[in-house]
Amino acid sequence: MRKRALLGLASVVCLAAYPGLSAYGKKNNADQSKLFSKEIPKNERIQQALNRLTFGPCPGDVQQVQSLGLKKWIDLQLHPNRIPQNPILKDKLQMLDTLRMSSEQLVINYPTPQTVREIVAGRMPYPTDPDRRMMIQKLVARYERKQGQDAGKQNAQAANVPVIPAVADLLSPQQIRILRTGNAEQRLSAFESLPAAKQDEVIEALPGGMRQRLFDVAPPELRRRIEMAGGPQQVVVRDLTEAKLFRAIYSNRQLDEVLTDFWFNHFNVYLDKGADRYLVTEYERDAIRPNVLGKFRDLLEATAKSPAMLFYLDNWQSVGPNSPAARRSRGKNRRGLNENYGRELMELHTLGVDGGYTQQDVIAVARCFTGWTISQPQRGGKFIFNPRVHDEGEKIVLGVKIPAGGGMKDGEKVLDILAHSPATAHHISFELAQRFVADNPPESLVDRMAKTFLKSDGDLREVMKTMLKSKEFWSQGAYRSKLKSPLEMVASAVRSVNGDVDYAFGLVNQVAQLGEPLYRKQEPTGYSNSGKEWLNAGGLLARMNFALQLTSNHIQGVKVESAKAARPDGPVAGIALGSPAFQRY
Repeated sequence: MRKRALLGLASVVCLAAYPGLSAYGKKNNADQSKLFSKEIPKNERIQQALNRLTFGPCPGDVQQVQSLGLKKWIDLQLHPNRIPQNPILKDKLQMLDTLRMSSEQLVINYPTPQTVREIVAGRMPYPTDPDRRMMIQKLVARYERKQGQDAGKQNAQAANVPVIPAVADLLSPQQIRILRTGNAEQRLSAFESLPAAKQDEVIEALPGGMRQRLFDVAPPELRRRIEMAGGPQQVVVRDLTEAKLFRAIYSNRQLDEVLTDFWFNHFNVYLDKGADRYLVTEYERDAIRPNVLGKFRDLLEATAKSPAMLFYLDNWQSVGPNSPAARRSRGKNRRGLNENYGRELMELHTLGVDGGYTQQDVIAVARCFTGWTISQPQRGGKFIFNPRVHDEGEKIVLGVKIPAGGGMKDGEKVLDILAHSPATAHHISFELAQRFVADNPPESLVDRMAKTFLKSDGDLREVMKTMLKSKEFWSQGAYRSKLKSPLEMVASAVRSVNGDVDYAFGLVNQVAQLGEPLYRKQEPTGYSNSGKEWLNAGGLLARMNFALQLTSNHIQGVKVESAKAARPDGPVAGIALGSPAFQRY
């Protein structure tokens, strides 16, 4: 009976809000324009604010906003440092130590097989932490064994490295049987009964399936040890993606998280491109997150100087055709000017595709940014300016002459020009309005936001205020007009049922299966702010399946009180029938 109720609930949750089925679902262009001039009732304003400025309301959020006052609540969200952070989130993030490391530290402490070989060869330092040092030694033994090198065991013994035995040599048949087929309590008890010195050996020796079954029941400290055994380089990605879900679900500074996601997509970097696996953590933490409500010019420069962006769009390899390095190099290996960053800087980051630039501007901008490069990117290197590869000649960008001999200031001058362009003001305002108001926002609103952008010297907080004070934001044209992205849908679903997330990787996989693998949009466009990208029949079915799995407690690492969720007056039903948490918002 309960399963039938949950299945019906999952269907209602998805269908009640699918395009064309909500109160304002069917709107042609003429009707849409009229609806932007009609305000929603006052009793729906809190729901509108919670839907657009957070990853979806939690039970009790409406009452909290009512108590505080909507205007004051919005002001606090625009000043996130004034909001005490959720202690639950702090606890969730504490174990994810990679989030606090520099890129160089990540490379050393969570190495790839290639990095391990570099360390063994003495070309890179061992980690200073004794446990990490032992981990490297174990990795040496494992890699040599996997490669089938006859000398592997001898080399390991010579280096005083423990050779990892097979699981049958470490555990009795009964212990193996319990770890393979026992219930959660039996598996954990069997493992914890082992001597501490033996536990790491067992983790290393366990086959993948048995290791995952132990992981599912393990406390956080043990999960970390299991993750390391699966490949330390994977931990960096796992921490980054899990933290994204933890923050979306638990953070009290919800608008800050929504904007961090928005701006990362605007300045997108593809995680799986070479060195960016280690560079993206620092990029989001130090370039994106601190600047989402600051001056656009600061955000633009932070991304331009980020090793993650320089590597992703290949600017670190760009060489000015008239630079000293170009004049000295000859033959097939000679590197040349790379236009990737210059083109995306104007087309996506600032002016927009119709921003009035030409191919000659692309070339001139690319020349200005020659020399903006990275010191040893494969080792998590930092931004440097290399004058040897910089084109010191005169350039003209959008009609502005940049004199010869400017060095690194050439690129900074370009950023000044672009950050203060009316085309940039319009492009940024449109994208913000598209994300927070409607897929096709009214031009009158975009124009007012752009005017604020120019008047405030690109103050993004002021631009947001203009939008949030507008009649369009609080209109029927905006209310429930947007389709949620997979990340928004998954996070809002968990928030709506007050789900307890022990570990978030199961949710990360769900977001990927729904079409939005986190940090893995290969194209520089990032994921779209428009719901059209997510509107298809297959996506609807997948969302229904996710809703059923969530409410049935079939998502790894997430616990939901099913009986409470299935009640007609429960948190899921209330949000599904009132303001659709799983689809439109």
